Amino acid sequence: MESGYIYDILGDYKFKISPLSFYQVNPAQTEILYNTAIKYIGDGGKNDIALDLYCGIGTIGIFASKYFKKVYGIEIVNQAIEDAKYNAKINNINNIEFFAGDVEEILPKIIERDSIKPSTIFVDPPRKGLDKKTIRILQELKPSKVIYISCNPATFARDIALLEENYNIEEIQPVDMFPYTSHVECVAVLQIK
Repeated sequence: MESGYIYDILGDYKFKISPLSFYQVNPAQTEILYNTAIKYIGDGGKNDIALDLYCGIGTIGIFASKYFKKVYGIEIVNQAIEDAKYNAKINNINNIEFFAGDVEEILPKIIERDSIKPSTIFVDPPRKGLDKKTIRILQELKPSKVIYISCNPATFARDIALLEENYNIEEIQPVDMFPYTSHVECVAVLQIK
């Protein structure tokens, strides 16, 4: 193993984590969090495209990859994208592609370049939530489902309010990532109206 990195196993997958990459600190609950998100994919998907926005080291996209024809992951931290590419390789995932950069700048380029129409979009933004341009892109793309993982109820509520014109909230599942604290993550599935 390389010095300066941590390796962890979540479900059937192994992940390399560099010091600059975000990684959930509670692996047992992280597996529950990601499996909850994957559960919301529901029927179909095998011939569909998914996006993993704010993908970090590629964990959600890698978990989802077996349910989709292709997955695209975007993350602003270059080192995290290097880790994501490596993680796809060591897990023999060949239908996922990762891009480094701001979601609001990179996503329109990918959509234009590959003429993609994703059926499912996973978003796991930082505490500040989604920016207005990303919300606008989601409103224009109108995927069948947006699976939103949030660590901040305030920005989650704000973003959902901006998306509710086109989406119904099907379910919200809290996951206690930080026992004995007031903090909780939640996974919400938004279904196109």
